[in-house]
Amino acid sequence: MIKVDNLSFSFPQKELYKNISFTLEEGQHCAFIGTSGSGKSTLIDILMDPERYLFEGMLEMDPNCSIGYVSQFSQLDRTKETTVFEYIGEEFIKIQNEIESICAEMETSTDMDSLLEKYQFALDAFDAMGGEDFESNINKQLNLANLMKLKDVRVSDLSGGEFKLIQVMKEMLERPDLMIMDEPDVFLDFDNLNALKNLINSHKGMLLVVTHNRYLLNHCFNKILHLENMEIQEFDGRYIEYNFSLLQTKIELQELTIAEGEEIERNESIIDNLRHIATYNSEASRGRALKARVKFQERLEARRIKAPFVDIKQPNISLDIDNDIEEETIVVNVNNYGVSFDELLLENVNFEIKSTDKVALIGANGTGKTTLLREIFKNNHESIEINADAKVAYLSQFQGEVLKDSNTILEEFIDAGFETYEEVRSYLSNYGFEGEIVNQKIESLSGGEKNILQLAKVSASKANVLLLDEPTSHLDTYTQIALEKAIEEYKGAILMISHDFYSVVNGMDYVLIVDDKTIRKMTIRKFRKMIYANHFDRDYLETEQKKKAVETKIELALKDNNFELAKVLVDELEELIKLL
Repeated sequence: MIKVDNLSFSFPQKELYKNISFTLEEGQHCAFIGTSGSGKSTLIDILMDPERYLFEGMLEMDPNCSIGYVSQFSQLDRTKETTVFEYIGEEFIKIQNEIESICAEMETSTDMDSLLEKYQFALDAFDAMGGEDFESNINKQLNLANLMKLKDVRVSDLSGGEFKLIQVMKEMLERPDLMIMDEPDVFLDFDNLNALKNLINSHKGMLLVVTHNRYLLNHCFNKILHLENMEIQEFDGRYIEYNFSLLQTKIELQELTIAEGEEIERNESIIDNLRHIATYNSEASRGRALKARVKFQERLEARRIKAPFVDIKQPNISLDIDNDIEEETIVVNVNNYGVSFDELLLENVNFEIKSTDKVALIGANGTGKTTLLREIFKNNHESIEINADAKVAYLSQFQGEVLKDSNTILEEFIDAGFETYEEVRSYLSNYGFEGEIVNQKIESLSGGEKNILQLAKVSASKANVLLLDEPTSHLDTYTQIALEKAIEEYKGAILMISHDFYSVVNGMDYVLIVDDKTIRKMTIRKFRKMIYANHFDRDYLETEQKKKAVETKIELALKDNNFELAKVLVDELEELIKLL
């Protein structure tokens, strides 16, 4: 259906792709992954409108291929008076009305040939979209996403997450040959995320989805496209199998690299010896031997293993802290808090957070979580008390609250208290911002890059209480894992709003969950069971836990260069993956 062959493209300040090739075929559900800023969204733009871009190479697409698209930055039009059903069925209703209008015209017109032609054209378009069953298909999709209750609700009254799902349904029901979605999961709560999973898995057409969500990656796709360091890699299979393949390759490459390193070291020793001999023995044969050894060494260096997809550099996220507070000290105390806008969102909310607690704040979209987090940060609400020794830092899901779009990256961090540009450059290199990118305006960055910058600002503040609102949104999986490690090592308190299942269960001590307009405490163990209860059986959960334990053992074995143990553990891991 789509073939890309040796495509290269660059912006003035950055080369994005170098001779990349891949195909997309009918029926494939393809996940498109890669680190933040690697050019995934730009490649999607090229596929959708190749005439706008001056690229080298070849892009072949079936001329009749229709494309549906859901953007990562869709805006809800609050003025829309249409209902959800009318919005999803907009194109069907439009053609249906056109057909009825033509039929009415036929009753009085004498130009029947022209009308019959128009009638047949409209009918063919209606049939191609599956128009005959469009009402029942809309109902099926709403049921699948557990959103039938919204059928007659005005679009303007939807939450952001609900609107994203409605957009997905609208595009899918028009039956495009290729459906492209750019991070459709961002900010979705757990229920809506499962609804998206169901919609993806039930879709019969070809899908290309940019996502960093590990829950969707593990359960939705049969092909992986991985863009990294200007190169692309295709993998036919599930994400869990792709990761397993990368792990196997990593073990092989690490073993080879050590063997090559030893050979290079031996050769260097021989060269040093020959050079030493040459200082007192000027025979031509000695010189030739030295030259031959140097050339051999150059060949060894040139064929060193390069692995752009195996050994990806993770940002070095470190959540620094200036002053610890004693362990059992209460740093945030919320007493009888409530909030309402058009309706009551939260009431009688009571909880306290101690100086080393790591807590996830969980709840459906639109239940007041972000408002509560902001109120804690502002610290001017009568129901909220912050310890006098607490220094609070805030990461916002609305990135413009923390970052100034018109600033360059350098200017942003000078404003944040750094004294020199060199100090900023040195600091930001740990977060993957090197070279000319630090002179770019923040507005030109990807969503993931902006969130990494927010994390860098949070760390630079050296606060002992962190308020994080959807910190993993837009982050690639490597940065998500780096953030989880940083959270694990952090010595202060964290209150984090997140719908990322893995970040919550891997890094938090317990959960505060919004339930019936108030908030109650829940253990991580109970939270895991609650999330999986409706979607997987108990064996799945246990198998996944065993898989994580084996992966940790493999990581430790590789640190010790114990390749024999790593290979035994890989066989064990393969058996567990089969069960998943």
